[in-house]
Amino acid sequence: MIKKFFRFILLSALIFMFAAGAFYYFYSKQQVQELTASKDLNTLFTEVQHRPDFVPGDQIPQFLKEATVALEDARYYEHDGLDLIGLVRAGISQFIPIFDKSGGSTITQQVIKNLYGKFDGGIAWKGTEMLLALELDKNFSKDEILAVYLNIINYGDNYNGIGQASAGYFACTPLQLNEAESSLLAGIPQSPTNFALSTNFAAAKNKQKVVLDAMVRHHMVTQEQADQIYAEPIHYIAYGQWLTGTAYIPIQLNESVFSF
Repeated sequence: MIKKFFRFILLSALIFMFAAGAFYYFYSKQQVQELTASKDLNTLFTEVQHRPDFVPGDQIPQFLKEATVALEDARYYEHDGLDLIGLVRAGISQFIPIFDKSGGSTITQQVIKNLYGKFDGGIAWKGTEMLLALELDKNFSKDEILAVYLNIINYGDNYNGIGQASAGYFACTPLQLNEAESSLLAGIPQSPTNFALSTNFAAAKNKQKVVLDAMVRHHMVTQEQADQIYAEPIHYIAYGQWLTGTAYIPIQLNESVFSF
């Protein structure tokens, strides 16, 4: 009798989960249709690519791309827009304290959030975001999606995109960024306010270490290379001043250095 009761409970739970999953899928599908009817995904994506200040992928340092992927989405080139392993890990991290909390969003999902301006992360939006990420991954290449991501992400200090960030922080084009600068910038988008160089250089520098550790873990650089990159001094601009760590030397900047 007890076994039958538990089988009934288990079967009921499975039926409920299946029904809830089906409802959530069709609800999300409907939301995708309504959203894309007013704001077509492909159109939003290509509009970014055609902006006058858009920096093409071949004008972005490979090291910066690798640093970003290592930190944000290590399986980026392996999944189809959704990282199922990451989603499972994110789910577990919400309930088991020994795991670092993780959101499970891929770079592709973050592009969707930015294109549609949806940053609330609520459960009602998550399914829509996931379906749109699958669609984006089918319609564009990984390199195209990564380039758009690097052009729209927030790098702190009101710099949106790698073009503004490299010009604003280092008075150079993205392609002129060195490995130290690239790895420093790669960590900022995870918390632009907390890692903005003008006010939180020390925190950004600590985040750079996390970025380089991720690159070592994913065999993009050796530990020796990571240590050498981390030890390089960072010279950056904040409010019209060249800074190195916490010391600075005021300089006059010509506006022409920001054109690229």
